[in-house]
Amino acid sequence: MLYHLHVKDLALIESEEVEFGEGLNILTGETGAGKSILIGSINLCLGSKANKDMIRNGKESGFVEIVFGDLTDHQVEMLRELDVEPEDGQIIIKRKISNTRSEIKINDETVTLGKLRKVAELLIDIHGQHEHQSLLRDGYHLKVLDDFQQKETGVLRVSVSDKYHEYTGLKNRLSDFDMDEGQRLRELDFLKFEIEEIENADLREGEEEELAERYKKYQNIQKIYGSVQKARAIMDEVDLSSAIKAIQDALNYDDSLQNISDSLYDLQTISEDTVRELDHYLDKNDFDEEDFQEVTERLDFIRGVMAKYGGTVEKTQAGLQKKQERLKELEDYDENRAECIKKLEKTESELIKLCEELTAERKKGAKLLCEKIRSEMEEMGFLDVKFDMEFNSLKEPSSNGMDDVHFVVSLNPGEPVRPLSEVASGGELSRIMLSIKTVLADTDEIPTLIFDEVDTGISGRTAEKVSEKLKKIALTHQVILITHLPQIAAKADIHFCIEKTAEEGHTHTNIRRLDTEESVMELARLLAGGKVTDAVLANARELKNLANDGL
Repeated sequence: MLYHLHVKDLALIESEEVEFGEGLNILTGETGAGKSILIGSINLCLGSKANKDMIRNGKESGFVEIVFGDLTDHQVEMLRELDVEPEDGQIIIKRKISNTRSEIKINDETVTLGKLRKVAELLIDIHGQHEHQSLLRDGYHLKVLDDFQQKETGVLRVSVSDKYHEYTGLKNRLSDFDMDEGQRLRELDFLKFEIEEIENADLREGEEEELAERYKKYQNIQKIYGSVQKARAIMDEVDLSSAIKAIQDALNYDDSLQNISDSLYDLQTISEDTVRELDHYLDKNDFDEEDFQEVTERLDFIRGVMAKYGGTVEKTQAGLQKKQERLKELEDYDENRAECIKKLEKTESELIKLCEELTAERKKGAKLLCEKIRSEMEEMGFLDVKFDMEFNSLKEPSSNGMDDVHFVVSLNPGEPVRPLSEVASGGELSRIMLSIKTVLADTDEIPTLIFDEVDTGISGRTAEKVSEKLKKIALTHQVILITHLPQIAAKADIHFCIEKTAEEGHTHTNIRRLDTEESVMELARLLAGGKVTDAVLANARELKNLANDGL
């Protein structure tokens, strides 16, 4: 859910913070007050193109921050696949633009624009006249159908995906057999050479570390010897016997010195043991030129082999196993190739059959889905509308079947159905998306939806229907909506007003949350369009009361 928005020095906004809540969040305001700036700011933080003209006049940079919380388990899982880790259950996106560059951070880590857009798609869906329109995005229509049919096709789609990966694995394996006899023999010889080289290395875990330690010691033997000899000389200078004798003389007169005397005797014993160990070290650690040479050569050899075949003993051994398998494969080349072709043909046949089953199920679901969407569209002011889904087949199977599907629509009687992008305006697309979201209210995984200009070109009963749909969606989603219609604004769970003011020659856009009475006054302004009379105010209060009563 989108909790917080902070905009600074963008267009007419000097510095504004908005705290959104659950349910239906409505934003209203006079034309030109800055509603589009607000949506533009959110879009900027979700990956839209940065335009330096957005920066507030007289400022060097602009800044937007949005905070998402209450993430679902699925969202967290998908975010982690993008290497984005929520902090305290939140995702904080910051974007700063200046005349020279754009800076993007997610939870204070700098990310690319491409990664920002992938993260944004998991968190929020914005619908209106802008580049984020899901209905115009490739693959979205199929996703809508699959979400609608999750119970009917979910297991089948997993089977298709598994079979597809088995199929592509066999295709890749078959490509390894695409060679003539000369190529086969050359690869055989090269594999034998590599296998022999790895096997002769006789690698074992821990050997490199052991040899590296010995090599380090040999390289620094003179420093080691010098330091040990220095320590030995210092020990000779320590005269503990004289110290013991002196304390013994004093002990004849003061028994309290007994503990010190005992400690000195202990020190003398430890000192003598230490001297013997130092002498033993110096005696046994003569530099062995032959051993040093063997260590150096062995270390260079195994490091060279590991660098060539994997970097570690484990990876090199794994690579050896694959080379041995490939060698066996090439030695029985014709037999293995024939077997691979047979398996590939069988798997391809099984995959196509599963894809055909999936297509058949999808076509059944598409009829029901389109009918439900069409019915919702009629309730929102589309008269005599035709809405369907067109199926085309991909040239090759994919992990999601062989279907290339698109919604097609006819908004006027007598016109043929055509793709949405060729027929619908921005406002119409918003209402079509609202129809889809109403149908998918229980299955849509994106928790926050923003609708911009969803009420364009509607009024009266249609506006009331649209408000009912929005309220229904807001039961299971956070909905943020900009509107100019009082019928819709009255349904707000949280109502914000966007205002433009002028002070000291500067124009500012301000955003504030309205209490119940302020919301009624704003509804009256929307109703009147000019002077607010007592009658208009009473009408606005009744509209709000009816909305609260669910009527």
